[in-house]
Amino acid sequence: MNTASCEPLCRRSQSLQTPTRNDAPMHIHPIRFRGGDAGEAVDESPGRQVDLRLVLPVIASPTHYLFRVVRDGITFLACTQVEMPPLMAIEFLGRAADVLSNYLGGLNEDLIKDNFVIVYELLDEMIDNGFPLTTEYNILKEMIAPPNIVSKVFSVVTVNSSNVTSTLPGATASCVPWRTTELNYASNEVCVDLVEEMDATVNRDGVLVKCEVYGEVQVNSHLSGIPDLTLAFANPSILNDFRFHPCVRFRPWETHQILSFVPPDGEFKLMSYRVKKLKRIPVYVKPQLTKDAGMCRVNVLVGIRHDPGKMIDSITVEFQLPHCVLSSDLTSNHGTVNMLANQICSWSIGKIPKDKAPCLTGTMMLVEGMECLNVYPTFRVDFKIMGIALSGLKIDKLEVKNVANRPYKGFRAQTRAGQYQIRL
Repeated sequence: MNTASCEPLCRRSQSLQTPTRNDAPMHIHPIRFRGGDAGEAVDESPGRQVDLRLVLPVIASPTHYLFRVVRDGITFLACTQVEMPPLMAIEFLGRAADVLSNYLGGLNEDLIKDNFVIVYELLDEMIDNGFPLTTEYNILKEMIAPPNIVSKVFSVVTVNSSNVTSTLPGATASCVPWRTTELNYASNEVCVDLVEEMDATVNRDGVLVKCEVYGEVQVNSHLSGIPDLTLAFANPSILNDFRFHPCVRFRPWETHQILSFVPPDGEFKLMSYRVKKLKRIPVYVKPQLTKDAGMCRVNVLVGIRHDPGKMIDSITVEFQLPHCVLSSDLTSNHGTVNMLANQICSWSIGKIPKDKAPCLTGTMMLVEGMECLNVYPTFRVDFKIMGIALSGLKIDKLEVKNVANRPYKGFRAQTRAGQYQIRL
């Protein structure tokens, strides 16, 4: 996989500083990793594997600091030789990943290789002498044309590999640089989505140890002119660790906990948040592992613990067989059971039927000399619930001003599993 490395991003100061002669120049180059399965990366050096889930986001060495962000199996790296605020580097890498995803229509190794010229042009505009410069997608889109078949054919015919325009975008001199100027739509519309991930940990006694939700407010705006929006929640007091898009005015949120903003055009993340110390989870998993003369009997029961009022779909249970397991024979009364790489058992349930509880049973043969498991697996659960935010967050109203025609307003919500684990 290809990533970017930049050195340095900033000095020790919390604020951006003007680059000086002593600052090291920025270096952008691909590192020699390629994507692997199940969150792994494979170094091209012979015989080396790295599990990305075990690598820290900030790595300190005697001479450098490394920062990393993983998106869709692609690792983005930033490197600096001096001490700096780590959140600044991580935020920049996150924006770089978002911009590349918007430009390329996704993130994978092939897309980055096929469009490496645009990737380098974007990074050259987004960072200058190691300091973040232009990170707003709308401005970059006016400066560097997104890739398409016509532009690729034109560059080949004219022998011109540059996609950078010679004129500066008008939004760079605007008080709202994130919005393209002179927008006009025949039909105005704005859609707001609450997208949440639930992280939960249940111990071997079935007690809920931790449960919290990470959520994002995603907006898709197609409004003419310079609209002014106000978004209010019914229960904003439950929100913690919130982060805002630069378009959000902080004073109205600080005083009245409402979001006042001039939106960028198209899709963007308005804010992110966490809701902590939740007490209820939608799905339970009850695993039982019993020893029996050189083998281990498995019985896993799955069901709905608290009905959210919406259909729970795409339920999957995964666990990794311990290294002491020689072979396994696992079946289920509902769904399909597959053995993936690295001895990972994946049980795809889908929807839970009303007439029976899904159950996985079978045996695991242990290596010779082992009477019982020396390591117990952790069960990971995945699911999706459309039409509801399990955090309990609700949108109260959305006001749109400075738009001539009455716009259409749409609201949706969905919750999916994040780090949802049952530990034995």
